[in-house]
Amino acid sequence: MTVEQIAQKLDLRIVCGGDSLQREVNGRLYCCDLLSIVMGRAPADGVWVTVMANLNTVAVAVLCDLACVVVAEGMAIDETVTARAEQQGVVLLATEKPVYETARAIDRYCNEA
Repeated sequence: MTVEQIAQKLDLRIVCGGDSLQREVNGRLYCCDLLSIVMGRAPADGVWVTVMANLNTVAVAVLCDLACVVVAEGMAIDETVTARAEQQGVVLLATEKPVYETARAIDRYCNEA
């Protein structure tokens, strides 16, 4: 399934993404807010659910070759972060829901498909 399909099914707000919204997701997700741990453990083509919404988040998403980043808990994503994500081809999605609830919903949906 694609990032866009996940966003639509789970009512995640698309902050930016462009052509990368059609990227296939491998069904694996990762939840963590400590960037150094994410760099070593997040799965390529996976979904990262976090409350971090800064420039370093975008850099880690590129480094890990993630399909998308979901910023949970209603955390603000400023224009600088959005612009960098667009430049780097990183899909940013957002939700008001908690990290755990978001991750469970993504996991359920990916395993149904």
